[in-house]
Amino acid sequence: MRYTDPDLKYCPKCDEEYRAEIEMCASCNVELLSGQEQLAKEEAVKQKKNARSMTITNNDELANIRKGSLHDMKQLQGILAKENIPSLLAGEGGGSCGKGCCGTDLYLQIKVADGDEAMRVLADDFKEKTALDSHDLSTAHAVFDTGAESSTCPACGFAFSTSSSTCPDCGLCF
Repeated sequence: MRYTDPDLKYCPKCDEEYRAEIEMCASCNVELLSGQEQLAKEEAVKQKKNARSMTITNNDELANIRKGSLHDMKQLQGILAKENIPSLLAGEGGGSCGKGCCGTDLYLQIKVADGDEAMRVLADDFKEKTALDSHDLSTAHAVFDTGAESSTCPACGFAFSTSSSTCPDCGLCF
């Protein structure tokens, strides 16, 4: 965790640090928080995290949020535990191939009440590990249509003529 200087300012969206005289975040175009406000925000998050019970009881309503191998689910369970979000691993009946060569997939279960926070924690971890938080994903859903005059590359966002089946900018083949 980084040190928050009470004399500086911070962006509430991207968490960037600014000099005290700066009023707006250059990237997000939102008003900055003072160092004191940022410290109060961090303390509130810390208190909420520490107030969570790591116990799951029979009365708790659970939700399956991921399914995968024991190794993968244990890693996600560890990420959640660091944020004081309790979880369970549960198997499904008849989940293996029956020959003994395939492992059973497990479900990662959390309290329904922790759902939003758990999904935020896992999404933040994914973005950090894949560096997707620093990429523009606005063209990721672009479709190469051979009937159109031009198309946008979903990988790099470059607009090009559909007479070529390869993006001239990044080389992605369609």
